[in-house]
Parts: sequence; structure tokens; C-alpha cells
Amino acid sequence: MGCFTFVKVMMVLFNLIIFLGGAALLAVGIWVSVDGGSFLKVIGSISAQAMQFVNVGYFCIAIGAVLVLLGFLGCCGAQKESKCLLIMFFAIIMVIFIAELAAAVVALVYSSFAESILKAWATPALKSDYGTQSDVTQIWNTTMTELKCCGFTNYTDFSGSSYYSSHHSYPPFCCRSNTTTCNLAAAESSAIEGCFNRLLLTLKQNANIVGGIAAGICALEIAAMVVSMVLYCHIDKNGVS
Repeated sequence: MGCFTFVKVMMVLFNLIIFLGGAALLAVGIWVSVDGGSFLKVIGSISAQAMQFVNVGYFCIAIGAVLVLLGFLGCCGAQKESKCLLIMFFAIIMVIFIAELAAAVVALVYSSFAESILKAWATPALKSDYGTQSDVTQIWNTTMTELKCCGFTNYTDFSGSSYYSSHHSYPPFCCRSNTTTCNLAAAESSAIEGCFNRLLLTLKQNANIVGGIAAGICALEIAAMVVSMVLYCHIDKNGVS
């Protein structure tokens, strides 16, 4: 009984932290999405430029909502010893865990297939929206600046694009810094690598860090599922509904 009480208390505290963290993330996401200007004053213009407010805001809202839901189910399920809430908590964690495994398998085994899907989505958006849609332009500018890359594949992604039609040149990221006008000849001679390959290279260079984080997340998810099932089975054994 003492062991069960300890597991129950740890489950409540752990999920309470998740709930509060999710609520904070949700609040920040709403703040960024609704009033990005005031958020700028808090974190500073340099950090804000790298964050991409609208998209980061929506991302924080989505992740925060999931964390709040998980924290609520886990905390209340353990505290009230509710089999229904615990099994819902277990099911959501399992769905997330399976989705992560599926994404990892697709990324590792079918990397070329994943690249073709991303390219089919990113290239048309790049051609039509870069230079015309401020949020898309800002995202790509930050990406190309940080990764020192050009387009999704290379400079050819901008051929026939809205940007090329209005500027009659390629974005400056597609040419060396000493180039005055980034025309076709300059882009060809510069041979700036595409952002997808640069991103893969960055991930490979930081494979230990990425792998450690992924393993840590998976371990926490497995531990959460095991603890929730232990509580569920103990409650079921004692006939609590």
C-alpha cells in the first residue's frame, strides 16, 4: 500500500508539472499570436526575428493544449483513482508514442520518400509565396540565413517564381557575399546548397544530442504508460470505478 501511495503521489506531481508547463506554453502561444508587438519588447528584436512569431505562437498553442490535456487526465486520474481518466491518459500517450516511432521509421528508412513529399509541398509554396507573403518570406529568410542555404533544393527553386519575376534576380542567399547581382550565372557559379541537405547535415552533426533527446522523451512516455497501467490495475483489483 505504501508503494502504491508513493507511485500515486509521483504520478500526481509529475502530471501537475506537465499541466502547469502546458498552461504556461499555451498562454505564451496565445500572447504571441494575439499581441506579438508587446512580446517583442520582452524578448528583444534579435530573438524575435529568429522566432517567427505567428508560426511559433500557433505551435506553442498546439503543444500547450496537448500538455494541458495530458496533465489534467494524469493528475485527476491518479488523484481520484479514476480508471476512465487513466486509460484515456494511457491511450493518448500510446498514440503519441506510436506516431513518433512511425515518423522516425519513415525518416530513416524512407528518407527519399519523405524528401519528395516535402519538396512537393515546399517548392510550389516557395515559387508562389516567397516575396509576396511576408510571413513565408520571413521564415525562408531566417532559414536561409541560419543554415547558409538557398531554396529547398538549390537556386532553381526560384526560377519562374514570383520573386524572380518581380526582381529579375535570385535572392541574395543564393549567391556569394561578394556578388553584386544574384543573376543566373552568379547563382550557378556560387552553387549554394539547398536547405534540405543543409538541415540533414546539421542533424547528422548533432546526432548524439538529437538521439539523446529522442531517447529521453521515449523513456518518459514509456514510464508514464507503465505507471498509469500500474495504477489502473491496482484500482481495478480493488474494485474502484
